[in-house]
Amino acid sequence: MTLQTKVFGEVTIEEEKIITFPGGIVGFPDLTQFALLHDEEDGIETIHWLQSLQEPAFAMPVMDPLLVKEDYNPEVDDELLKILGDWEHDELLVLVTVTVPQELEKMTVNLKGPILINGKNRKACQVIVEGEEFKVKFPIYDILQAKKAGE
Repeated sequence: MTLQTKVFGEVTIEEEKIITFPGGIVGFPDLTQFALLHDEEDGIETIHWLQSLQEPAFAMPVMDPLLVKEDYNPEVDDELLKILGDWEHDELLVLVTVTVPQELEKMTVNLKGPILINGKNRKACQVIVEGEEFKVKFPIYDILQAKKAGE
């Protein structure tokens, strides 16, 4: 499948790379098919893009939460994970959405609404984590700068 995207221009998505969100994602219930893309020049260590296949202008920046919060391990109700089908712990990819405002110093991730992807069947869901421990706007700019500087 070839897609003209806003962020990456024209890209080809292989069928086996399509990620399906049977229930859509928070705020966009009709968007159910995505591909995970990254900028080759920036490397694959930090920000990736969850690119919608149904709405080429829609791509969400996402990242591994462990890069900015090493102890991130929210409790998720098993009932919410049924949509993923059968999965093993090492097959589960956890991502969080990134908000990049005009002032980069105010960059945040949403630790309250992680995205879970079953690597085996590529089914995914976004869940809302209960409790006050995880923030919707967790600041990450200083953390990323420190990592970049090798601290």
